[in-house]
Amino acid sequence: MQTPLPERLRPQKLADYVGQGHLVGEKGSLSQMIASGNLPSLLLWGPPGTGKTTLATLIAKAHERPFYNLSAINSGVKEVREVIEEAKHAGGLFTNKAPLLFIDEIHRFSKSQQDSLLGAVEKGYVTLIGATTENPSFEVINALLSRCQTFTLKPLEADDLRTLLTRAIKTDIVLKKYHITMVEEEALLSLSGGDARKLLSLLELVVLSAPEKEIKITNDLVLKQAQTNTVLFDKKGELHYDIASAFIKSIRGSDPNASVYWLARLIEGGEDVKFIARRLLIAASEDIGNANPTALVLANTTFQSVQAIGLPEARIILSQCATYLACSPKSNAAYLAINKSLQTVKETGNLPIPLHLRNAPTQLTKELDYGKGYLYAHDYPNNFVQQAYLPQEIEGTVFYQPGGNPKEEQFKRFLNDRWGDQYSY
Repeated sequence: MQTPLPERLRPQKLADYVGQGHLVGEKGSLSQMIASGNLPSLLLWGPPGTGKTTLATLIAKAHERPFYNLSAINSGVKEVREVIEEAKHAGGLFTNKAPLLFIDEIHRFSKSQQDSLLGAVEKGYVTLIGATTENPSFEVINALLSRCQTFTLKPLEADDLRTLLTRAIKTDIVLKKYHITMVEEEALLSLSGGDARKLLSLLELVVLSAPEKEIKITNDLVLKQAQTNTVLFDKKGELHYDIASAFIKSIRGSDPNASVYWLARLIEGGEDVKFIARRLLIAASEDIGNANPTALVLANTTFQSVQAIGLPEARIILSQCATYLACSPKSNAAYLAINKSLQTVKETGNLPIPLHLRNAPTQLTKELDYGKGYLYAHDYPNNFVQQAYLPQEIEGTVFYQPGGNPKEEQFKRFLNDRWGDQYSY
């Protein structure tokens, strides 16, 4: 059986790795760590097809270390202990060249399975590299999380995907047998969703399905093959991210019928109820927010409830929450506010805190005028008095702009009554 294109094209050295410049670029945090030779245990968190497995393999090669590869899907405590025991005799003890133990989809390990890794990581028998598509804060036990540095991988950008397409067409041993002309690339880039494996699998499917060796790749050709052979290039389960995307977008679009349909698709596909409930939590804040604050309360209750109950009954709770969110007024004002605030912080750095807002617990800080002039809001009518709260350099900047829904219209009136023109929306 022929090796799939994504596997054939997997780079053999870090210099050929595509994407994740913030990690492995010239000034990338992971690049500097690799160059120093001091490699801690790592967690690589990112969507499918962003290069987590490849990166782990290349790190092992760069450090010339023994490399053990386990998948949480088909490995248990027994397999983990066997690998750790073998690692002890492969240079892991009393050396800074401890073998690398790579665990794919580490979020699928139970608490007891993750516990079985702790001793070996703590004593340095192995350097752990765990890969996960789920937030490690939720899915990795605290004891293990605290012993690992977490690096976030992002979906590949368009230029990265183009680089992979060019490399595949020019260098792959199979595709070189064809005369391929890239007439249009938009469909390939769009359908991949920043997933390198999906991109290359679809490219190979299109090429190998062609009746002749002369192939002109167009958007229509790609879409036709994608619609006909979705399952063929989704063997690793990437499709569930597309269904999850459709689910959240249906809630955002206030369509309860589509929301509950995509929810059913997720449940029938065997999706973890916690995965679904977490996305409902995010939607309740990102897409509804202060337009209906109760949405976040219900979503949080849903998250807790489905863990206690499990399927099949959890489907009812998920359906109640999904339809409630879909039928709620929408606002992304809080989402936009924090994004704008974070961007300002990056651009302006650590601006000085106004003296009147600083804490003054000691005589010295009082002598330095910390807290001097601060007006205690509860000493004034309506528990409000105007004073500056932002650093002087960005005074007057508006980060939060309430939406046009009834609840946030109340916020507008409240802010305008107190701040006047500063909050005149």
